[in-house]
Amino acid sequence: MLQKVRVEDSVGTVLAHDLTKIVPGEFKGSRFKKGHIIQPEDIPELLQMGKEHLYVLALGPDEVHEDEAAVRLARAAAGNGDHGLKFSEPQEGKVNLIAARDGLLKVNLPALQQINEGADIILATLHNNYPVTAGQVVAGTRLIPLLAPRAVIERVEAICHQAGGIVRIAPYRRLRVGLITTGSEVYKGRVKDAFSPVVRAKIASYGSEVEREEIVPDDAGAIRQAIAAMLAAGMEMVVLTGGMSVDPDDVTPEGIRRSGAEVVTYGAPVLPGAMFMLAYLGEVPIMGLPGCVMYYRATIFDLVLPRVLTGERLQRKDIAGLAAGGLCQGCPDCRYPACSFGKV
Repeated sequence: MLQKVRVEDSVGTVLAHDLTKIVPGEFKGSRFKKGHIIQPEDIPELLQMGKEHLYVLALGPDEVHEDEAAVRLARAAAGNGDHGLKFSEPQEGKVNLIAARDGLLKVNLPALQQINEGADIILATLHNNYPVTAGQVVAGTRLIPLLAPRAVIERVEAICHQAGGIVRIAPYRRLRVGLITTGSEVYKGRVKDAFSPVVRAKIASYGSEVEREEIVPDDAGAIRQAIAAMLAAGMEMVVLTGGMSVDPDDVTPEGIRRSGAEVVTYGAPVLPGAMFMLAYLGEVPIMGLPGCVMYYRATIFDLVLPRVLTGERLQRKDIAGLAAGGLCQGCPDCRYPACSFGKV
């Protein structure tokens, strides 16, 4: 309801229109925005601006102001527990959700859709499984009108509660990683290994470290033994480079199978990265990386590695789900992850 009130009586009311301030020769522009809740400290300035009365919106018992709505939605979207998020102050009915730590953004997509199918409220996020850094804005929410029925906010809160939250930052685990470089040409010293520095750097960027490294020839038995030695030494993830194609000398997939690991997939609907293998030996993930990881800025390894490091145990359907968005455009200036690669 629109009401006219004296400025001195307006504290706590919601401004129904923008107020322009003019300082001759210095400033002319909006000083108080529509939807602003009048504070005690605003009164002297309003009077100085020549305002004796204001048009304000009177909140009914069943209505919620845009700022309160945005705060409530942001907190509901984060859910309870260790969500790894912090919140901006409300401004014009909008609140940002900000990563409080490095990690992987996890979004409950069905619940997010359900929220946005309703009226008056929006919640927008970065892509699911987006690697983020502390301080990065990962989602934003706002109320569309200045006021909304309390029932609208409570509906969204109920969706968030039932879903256990909509967004969270899954932290990376610090794993002990074993790296096995395969290839008789490297093993015999004919070629200098250029693969392992790339892999080491990618693993280090997520807070883990390659603790053991071994070079083995193109021999499935030797590869099996190297994997066993890595597990015996306490490695919590094993990465193998090279030997992943269908050439007769490329026997890395066979060596992984001989280790007794459960193969999730050999082959992925991702380019670059089609000849990727993922397996598990107990709880230890084992990855066979194709040669493209050495040459391309973003590959299947960049899509899978952060998810594995959060403790997610990937299944074949997860790899199949990478198909939409799994084609890298090969941009001259790579902007990954701020691009479409790996995004549904």
